[in-house]
Amino acid sequence: MADDILFLFNHDAPHQVAHIAGIARAMVKTGADGRTVTCAVATPAIRARVESILGPAAGQVAWYDMALPGWLEAALALPNKVAPVRRLMRLRHHAGRINAARVVVSAERTCLSIREGRGKALFAYVPHGAGDRMVSYHPEKGGFDLILVSGHKTAREIVARGVAPAERLRVIGYPKFDTIDLAQSKRLFPNGNPVLVYNPHFDPLLSSWYDHGPALLDWFASPAGQAYNLIFAPHIMLFAKKLHVSLEYRTARLRPDIAPHWQSAANILIDTGSAALVDMTYTLAAHAYIGDVSSQVYEFLVRSRPLLFLDAFSHDPRSREGAYPAWQAGDVARDAAGLAALIPGAWQRHDAFRATQEAIFADTVSHQAGHPAVQRAAQALRDLAAGRGAIGPQA
Repeated sequence: MADDILFLFNHDAPHQVAHIAGIARAMVKTGADGRTVTCAVATPAIRARVESILGPAAGQVAWYDMALPGWLEAALALPNKVAPVRRLMRLRHHAGRINAARVVVSAERTCLSIREGRGKALFAYVPHGAGDRMVSYHPEKGGFDLILVSGHKTAREIVARGVAPAERLRVIGYPKFDTIDLAQSKRLFPNGNPVLVYNPHFDPLLSSWYDHGPALLDWFASPAGQAYNLIFAPHIMLFAKKLHVSLEYRTARLRPDIAPHWQSAANILIDTGSAALVDMTYTLAAHAYIGDVSSQVYEFLVRSRPLLFLDAFSHDPRSREGAYPAWQAGDVARDAAGLAALIPGAWQRHDAFRATQEAIFADTVSHQAGHPAVQRAAQALRDLAAGRGAIGPQA
């Protein structure tokens, strides 16, 4: 039996990496009670991203390649454009190795589909974000032996919704923050105009992109929008597929493409796939945030600034979403024209939202001076591996 601490990086996109790679680095630096730390990676690109976060620790971990046989990769290419079949097949193909670990650390719940039962490998979950969508509290997450959450908001909701008991939770803070220079703020435009980042989600029911996003970019490209700079930085999965399917809402939609006149507009920066979408380059560079349901709003709130939201779904009878705490901390519009009208006064109104933003952020992201999230997570995983009693929702 391998009996190691295995960090599972089983995704084709890099957006989950920073949520657990820093924890692996901390475990190497502080020790894993004599156990090997293994990074299981889906693709060479994902390994490169993990290595960039591990730094020198990359030479001290064991690496496990989760590649599929070439013929199987090819056979799954077409269906993978609709559903994550490669991700699921990698889990099945490598189930024996994964279940041989002492602890499996994952940023998504799909790994539970191949666990061989309690009493063998212990499974720990670190959410890739701190969002408020219904899926954040999916009942399947109760199958984890340990859930490491960023703040008391998520811990409280997991218990209240009956997903998992408090003794299987630990509040650790936001590990991704420990992998990034939060003081950075890159200058991305040659002028001094205000910079807004538009960060739509990919969900075909909840995202604002499908019905309102193109009209919003039209406004920024028009003479009326020239007083502002826009970073179009969608969730990295939005442009990974043309057809998006929601299993939660049993719906599917074709994603609108990028129009040439947006690309030629000097005041619009469009990024649909680079690493900057996941390393906080844009959320740290912007002066205001436009979004819908992405948890990246909480990454933006590491510094209090104006928030603007496009609500594309609350009036839809299919929606089972609850209240979004972040929407209390900014302006909410129902369409692109309504949102554009809110932009000029966003900074003047910000003081009215500042206290709410700070309170929501503190509830969402726990901070302990001198105790980084990655170290708190590493200690929780050592406790789990050693069987050191109940974990509990410690602060």
